[in-house]
Amino acid sequence: QVQLVEFGGGLVQAGGSLRLSCTASGIIFSTNPMGWFRQAPGKQRELVAAIESGGTPNYADSVKGRFTISRDNAKNTVYLQMNSLKPEDTAVYYCNARVKLVRDMPWYDYWGQGTQVTVSS
Repeated sequence: QVQLVEFGGGLVQAGGSLRLSCTASGIIFSTNPMGWFRQAPGKQRELVAAIESGGTPNYADSVKGRFTISRDNAKNTVYLQMNSLKPEDTAVYYCNARVKLVRDMPWYDYWGQGTQVTVSS
């Protein structure tokens, strides 16, 4: 079974920074892509950023220039550096990974348990 474990949420003032990390553990052949989604109260879950194993990132327009996603393929870990945080970034952040358990199996989506990020004004 694959597990995604997240660290790094918390409370920060507007303009501050936080760094999230997420590690996938279990029997894993490949993870591609890995990324972060967020869900604010009363809103749908939305993509924040994702990164392919080759390093190509993709960002939501609302976080471009402020957030940076990176990954360590050897550790099956993805990071999200969040700078210049705004109150509207407040949400539960979920790690996501598309995982292939063995070479000839299909890809499956896995999710972390979520970590709260709160930005005060």
